[in-house]
Amino acid sequence: MGIVGAGPAGLMIGNLLRQRGIDCIVLDKHTRAETYARSRAGFIEWRNKLLLEEAGVATRMLAEGEGHGRCEFRSHGHRHILDYSELAGGRTHWVYPQHELVADMADAYVEAGGDLRDGLGCVSVLDHGRPRILCSDGRELDCELLAGCDGFHGAVRPSFPEGTLTEHTIDHGWQWLAVLVDAPPSSDHLIYALHENGFAAHMMRSPHLCRYYLQCAPGDTVDDWPDDRIWWELSARLAADGFELEEGPIIDRSTLILRSVVFDPMQYKQVLLAGDAAHVITPCGAKGMNLALQDAALIAELAERYLGGEQNALAEYTERRLPDVWRSQEFSHWMLHMLHNYEPGEGSSFLQGLQSTRLRNLEESPEFARHFALAYVGAE
Repeated sequence: MGIVGAGPAGLMIGNLLRQRGIDCIVLDKHTRAETYARSRAGFIEWRNKLLLEEAGVATRMLAEGEGHGRCEFRSHGHRHILDYSELAGGRTHWVYPQHELVADMADAYVEAGGDLRDGLGCVSVLDHGRPRILCSDGRELDCELLAGCDGFHGAVRPSFPEGTLTEHTIDHGWQWLAVLVDAPPSSDHLIYALHENGFAAHMMRSPHLCRYYLQCAPGDTVDDWPDDRIWWELSARLAADGFELEEGPIIDRSTLILRSVVFDPMQYKQVLLAGDAAHVITPCGAKGMNLALQDAALIAELAERYLGGEQNALAEYTERRLPDVWRSQEFSHWMLHMLHNYEPGEGSSFLQGLQSTRLRNLEESPEFARHFALAYVGAE
């Protein structure tokens, strides 16, 4: 099996296939050093914690990461801490930076004899029936199956013939500034804050690293957000009695246009798509990497069955994965609209009323809160 992309999905497929005795090659246009330098997601769902343990790549994550089971909602001065772990039967998220997880998975794959070719990209897929990859060095690679795990802007999905896929997409109309700070978290739990200036979030990444998000005006660039402005807005939007914001050097900042995409089907002939190559989801709800890992687990299962002689096994992929993808999209969309400010205009006061009701339901309705907890932690 050929695997394009050495991110969480591609390396999970590679590790699971190696355990099953199936030969595979993982290609990635980035070098390992470039991949490890990128700080990405860090919230791992309960179901994926179990998957990583089963795959034998969770040792360092369990030793150095942390289980988290509480989140806080702040709305115009009001605070509500939700113990979603208790509501979800003790299940927790595991907080561990994605680039560290990728490093662990790459090391495990190579140590098990896996073929990882970093710095070698896929230019196109020349044949999808018996997959043939045109590599960036001009060579061609033949394989029986191919997994496209090379992201939204990768080369595998665009190689599909026109009309093969239906693209479902939405621009949510909001934009975030993402900030990575070299400082300890200001709280032992994640914080979602709704403020008259816009949404803000506090997300721990490690004992000495914290991620913040700020709702900003569409069209803003990082140049519009110098350090002083970032810290002033974080202080204002996250303000609460007894809360102190831990400041430190800002080591990375970027803007993110919030949009969501689902491709249907998630495959063509012997080529299966995973992660952002198949679906893009907003960071709200922390579902992106978690969906990618679940894609990978199913691809490994179906690949084993197909290569074992079950010729119709691959036909199950889209049918089995899309319901989970759409559930996660709905959850992320719901959270976005619960936490963001609406521009004044027709219907805005109605939407604000719905928003207030959703926040109140989380605090006052045990049944509503339990449903949120199970979906949020990845227990259903």
